[in-house]
Amino acid sequence: MKKNKIIYWASTILLCALFIMGAMMYIFNYPRAEGFFISLGFPTWIIYPLAILKILAPIAILTKKSNFLKELAYAGFLFDAVLAFFAHLMVSDGEYLFSTVALILTIISWIYDRKVFGNFVQNLNISKK
Repeated sequence: MKKNKIIYWASTILLCALFIMGAMMYIFNYPRAEGFFISLGFPTWIIYPLAILKILAPIAILTKKSNFLKELAYAGFLFDAVLAFFAHLMVSDGEYLFSTVALILTIISWIYDRKVFGNFVQNLNISKK
């Protein structure tokens, strides 16, 4: 069990740090983020809302106040990483390393969240009769 907790916390902290650093880049280096979004063909109006979500999602995962929000945050991380990977792949800019790392960390963190804390259905206390 101790090994599972170490893997969970290491992957989760790295995942959350990666997304928070991405959000900080969006906020504090907007021209660079804007250039990325334009080169990838994405609208620039989405930069600030995405930055806010990249800050709120780690809070939802780390605080575990709501299983629904935690699962929604993991889904958001997964979609963001997959879409970023394919966007960078399509424009052939070679910038898909961070999205690959984010995808791997998201999967590891999600799997070990279940091993350490149980799955979503178990936490709802639904009994089968």
